Amino acid sequence: MITVVPRTGSTNADVLAALDAGEYWPEAQWLVADRQDAGRGRLGREWSDGAGNFMGSTVVRPGPHEPPPHTLALLAGLALFEALSMPLRAQALRPMLKWPNDVMLDGAKLAGILLEASGPAIVIGIGVNLASAPDLPERRAVSLADVGIGMDRDAFAALLRDRFDVELQRWRMAGLAPMLRRWHSAAHPAGTGLKVSPPGEEALEGTFAGLTPEGNLRLTLADGSLRTIHAGDVVLT
Repeated sequence: MITVVPRTGSTNADVLAALDAGEYWPEAQWLVADRQDAGRGRLGREWSDGAGNFMGSTVVRPGPHEPPPHTLALLAGLALFEALSMPLRAQALRPMLKWPNDVMLDGAKLAGILLEASGPAIVIGIGVNLASAPDLPERRAVSLADVGIGMDRDAFAALLRDRFDVELQRWRMAGLAPMLRRWHSAAHPAGTGLKVSPPGEEALEGTFAGLTPEGNLRLTLADGSLRTIHAGDVVLT
């Protein structure tokens, strides 16, 4: 269920190429790389391939009566939150979710999620700073090692695989509403300052007003108006 390769360009790109070539990729299968030469995050950003970090991808095939595919980013975030909470609890630390695809620790990025589509299949790529964190030009990043936690990559891969499977079954069986309630409880609170850059628009500043029933971001602007954000880059302010 977990295939490990010593080096590749990008696990997401490899899984997408396999799907585009007509290969069958079961939902429970993960591709994990020791190192990546062309790892990437959202908006084309590079993602650190530090040795000992987790870099892996899996596939979900949403059905016609299941929640919208974009909410798989929230599902993956919850799986990461649960998997990372276990080692962090030993240091009395707690991760925090940030819409749409980040896991934060004390205001710094600990993990990220990338969704890409191949026909009806959604490839979900996840990167977690277990052993080291990159130097990012726009924001801080942190690793588990930075807070004194040593986490074996293979052990974490198995833990994340199991938590992801649990969250996927909940998403399918119970729908979106229960997952959104849990997501809110794991995220920054209402009123948190955010700077949001929707695609093709000027940046907006406001405060977090929760998510819509469809999993989109609600932003309260300075004039009190409410803006729904369907996609964009989000920074805590």
